Amino acid sequence: MKQIVLKHSIESAPKAKDFTAIDVARPECPDGGVLVKVKFISIDPYVGHLLNKGHMHQKPPIPMKGKIPSGIVGEVIESDTPKVKKGDHIHATDGWWAEFNTFFDNEFTVVDAKAAPLSTYAGVLGMPGLTAWSGVTQLARVHDGDVFAVNAAAGPVGGTAGQIARMRGAKTVIGIAGGPEKCKMVQDVYGFDACVDYKSKNWKDDYKAAVPDGVSVHYENVGADQLAFAMQNLNLYGRVVLCGLAAHYHSSEPAMTLIGPIVGKRATVHGLVVYDFYPRWEEFRAEVAPWVKSGKVTITEDRVEGLDNAGALMEKLMTGKNVGKCIVAL
Repeated sequence: MKQIVLKHSIESAPKAKDFTAIDVARPECPDGGVLVKVKFISIDPYVGHLLNKGHMHQKPPIPMKGKIPSGIVGEVIESDTPKVKKGDHIHATDGWWAEFNTFFDNEFTVVDAKAAPLSTYAGVLGMPGLTAWSGVTQLARVHDGDVFAVNAAAGPVGGTAGQIARMRGAKTVIGIAGGPEKCKMVQDVYGFDACVDYKSKNWKDDYKAAVPDGVSVHYENVGADQLAFAMQNLNLYGRVVLCGLAAHYHSSEPAMTLIGPIVGKRATVHGLVVYDFYPRWEEFRAEVAPWVKSGKVTITEDRVEGLDNAGALMEKLMTGKNVGKCIVAL
C-alpha cells in the first residue's frame, strides 16, 4: 500500500516538499481489531507541530518515515471484533497517512453513513466538532442570551463552536478570521451575526462596534495577543475557553499570561483538552448529527483528492491559505 512519510527532519512548519510516498506492506487485521480502507483523512494543525516541535502536545517529533498521525474515516475490510462487521464505517483519531489502517476495538467509534455524509466525521462530527461541542456546551455552558465570540472562526473548531453556540441559545455570535473571503464564509455560510477581519487596519474598532455591550463567552483558538484584546471586551463574570494557541505553535517564545485582566473581570477560565471528552462521542453526535443532516450546522470543506496531495494540503493549512476544513479523500 501507499503511505506518506517525511523525507527528512524539519524544524519549521511542514511544506509539501517535505513529504514523499513510499510503498509498504498492507497490514494484517489484528486480533480483536479491524483492517480499514481509508476513505477520508483529516488534516489538522496539531500534526504540523508534532512533525517538528513535538513538545507542544507532550510528544516527541515524528521521525523520518514514521507514521504521520491523523483522524480518519474508513470502511471495514476485515473484522475480528463483534463491535463492527465488514462493510461498516468507523472513525478513529489515531490513524495515519496511508491507504489502509488497523485498529483495536477500543480505538475507534462506529459511524452512521445515513445520519450524515461520511466526510463530516472527519470534521464537524469528528475531533474538531467534539472540541467545539465540549467547549461550548460542557465548559462555557452557553445558554439563552449569551453573546459569544470566537477567533479562527473560519476553521472547523471555531466555525462549529459558533454554530453550536447559536443552537444552544446565544443571542449574538461574532467571529474573528483572516481575510474577506473567510469572513464572508463565516457570515454567509455559518450564519454568524458578524465576522471581523483581523488583517484589516480597524478590526478592533469593528469588533467593538459589533458587540458594543461586550461578550459573555470568549472561545480562544489563536493566542496571547488576541486573548488580551478579548479580555478587554469580556463582561464581568464572563467565561473563557482556552482551546488553541495557533500563533505560538511554531514560536520559541512562550505565550504570555493574563492574570491581572482575568482577576479584574472575575472571569472563569477553562482549559480545553479534547481527549478528556473522548468517552462522550455518542452524546456529542446524538445532539449534533441531526443539525448537520438538516443543514443547521455545517462546515465548508477544503478537499483534495488522493493521498499524494496530503502534503500540499498540510502546507496550505500551515500558511493559513485554506478555506474550510482540510480533508483528503481517497
